[in-house]
Formats: sequence, structure tokens, C-alpha cells
Amino acid sequence: MARTPLLSTRVLLVCAAIGVATGIVGGIAGVLTPFVLFTAPYAYGLLLGAHVLPGIIAQEVLRQPLVALITHVIAALVSSAFNPAWALRFIGTALLFGAIQEGVAALTRYRVWGAWRFFISAMVIGVIVAVVVFFVAHLGSLPLWAQIAYLVLSLLGPIAWTAIGLAVGSALGRAGVAHR
Repeated sequence: MARTPLLSTRVLLVCAAIGVATGIVGGIAGVLTPFVLFTAPYAYGLLLGAHVLPGIIAQEVLRQPLVALITHVIAALVSSAFNPAWALRFIGTALLFGAIQEGVAALTRYRVWGAWRFFISAMVIGVIVAVVVFFVAHLGSLPLWAQIAYLVLSLLGPIAWTAIGLAVGSALGRAGVAHR
């Protein structure tokens, strides 16, 4: 008797479609990054939060293991077309964010899909982004108000993008994308 594959062709195609769409969003965010860092570096966390979309939408629609990670990698490859020099940054971010989203889902054994679970992964991502970028980009040299704004926006960015991702995923589910 043949075994049922963990990820069907349908699931992989949905991951690919979501990955391409969110990869375009990530690519646009990548194009905007130098402008944001030059004009308003405190807003960078809000922009970087857009990279949570692939996994959030995929998990909301499919509710299966590995879909966040697969969709993130596809999105990173699409985003890389916008700025090939940042390909490793896009892929690294995809692997990190996808692993966090998969990890939170794995903690609940892929059985709990309440919105709170998605927001936990968003908060974890927000904290990591806030701390890492703060030190790597030397944001400590900014005025105190800009440092506070950066920290707040870095935490709220992934949360806001998660809310958008949940809304999109829910709409896709209502449209029958997840129909089995």
C-alpha cells in the first residue's frame, strides 16, 4: 500500500502561490529598506515585519507542518529577484522566521490554530528583530526618542503584519483555497 505523502502536490502549489505573492511584498520591502534606513531608521522594524506574511498566511490556510518554512523559502527566492545582492539576507530571514513560526506550531503539536498562537510567534520575531537590528545597525547612536520608537515599531511591526496575514489567510480559506 502506498504511503500518503506529508505534503501533497496541492499543498505545495498553495505554498508556492502564497510564496510568490508574499515574495513580491518582501521584495518591495527590500527595495524600500535603504530609503527607510536613510530617512527614518527607527521605522525599519515595521518594514521588516512584512517578512512574517508567508508563514502566517500558509499556516492559516493549510494548518499543516512545514508549510510556513516552505512558503518562506519560496518567498525569499522571489524577493531575491528584486535585489539579488540581498539574496542571503532574504533566505536567512525566511529560515529564521519560518523556523520560529513552525516551532510555535510544533509546541502545540500542530493542533491549536487560534490567533493567539500566531501572535506569540510574531512577538518572538519582534523581540529578535528589535534586539539584533538595534546592535547590528548601531541604533544606539540615535536620539532617545528614535531608539524608543524603533523598539516599539520593531515589536508592533510583526504583530501588525501578522494581523494582515491572518485576514488574508482567512479570506483565502473562505474562498476555498484550503478545501480538501
